[in-house]
This record gives sequence, structure tokens and C-alpha cells, in this order.
Amino acid sequence: MEVHGVETLTEVRCCCAGLLCDLLWSDPDKDVQGWGENDRGVSFTFGADVVSKFLNRHDLDLICRAHQVVEDGYEFFAKRQLVTLFSAPNYCGEFDNAGGMMSVDETLMCSFQILKPSEKKAKYQYGGMNSGRPVTPPRTATPPKKR
Repeated sequence: MEVHGVETLTEVRCCCAGLLCDLLWSDPDKDVQGWGENDRGVSFTFGADVVSKFLNRHDLDLICRAHQVVEDGYEFFAKRQLVTLFSAPNYCGEFDNAGGMMSVDETLMCSFQILKPSEKKAKYQYGGMNSGRPVTPPRTATPPKKR
């Protein structure tokens, strides 16, 4: 996806397939070994074995990802080799989640801050949710709390 100035913002191509799509929409799944189908209807799920293999191959220690609601703002996977961050508390008024923020110091030590909403906002739909793009599902099967 490339944008070359304000005048091309309306010309951004959809990333519904290929590498960019998979980088954006693939999700970790504790019940999967290797690769699996994604409930989003696009891209894949992957197991802890895929995370370990990728980190070893590229001499890395941690994958930091986002784009998936997690209840406490951040959540580890694959023996703390992957962390999912989600910084929008009370996502779209649909979820009772906290937001999370990760800081990394000069020694590469990670610390996390939890972001709680100051007040519960009314439910709303952000403009892109019914646009045919996959929505950001929660990590857990916990349904949103009823009001």
C-alpha cells in the first residue's frame, strides 16, 4: 500500500490478498499448530511453532503485533515470544476491553501501561466496519457486556 501525497489518498489499493494482507490480518491461535483458517474470512491463523521458527530464522526475540482486541490491552502468546497490543479501550462501544501501550527502554526491556476509558461511551459503528473489510475480532470468546 502506497500513498504519494494527499491527492492520492482516494487511490489506495485494497490489501485483500497477498503479503500485506497476511501481515495485517493473520492472528495467533493457541489451538493451531502450523497454519490454519482465520475466522475473519481473510488470511490465516498461526501457532506458537510458527512464531518460534520465524524468530529463530531471523534472529529476533519478540514479535509485537496489533489489530486484534485483547481484554487487558496486551496479551502474550508462544511463551512470551509474541505480544498483541490493542490501544483502543472500550473498542467501538462493543467491548469492555482496556487499551495497552508498550514502552521499550534502551536495554530493550519492555514495559506495559494499561489504558482504561475515563467513561463508558455509547455504542457506535466506525465507518469502516460494514465496508466489506474484515472486522477486528476479540482475542477471547468473551462476549461484550450488555448494558
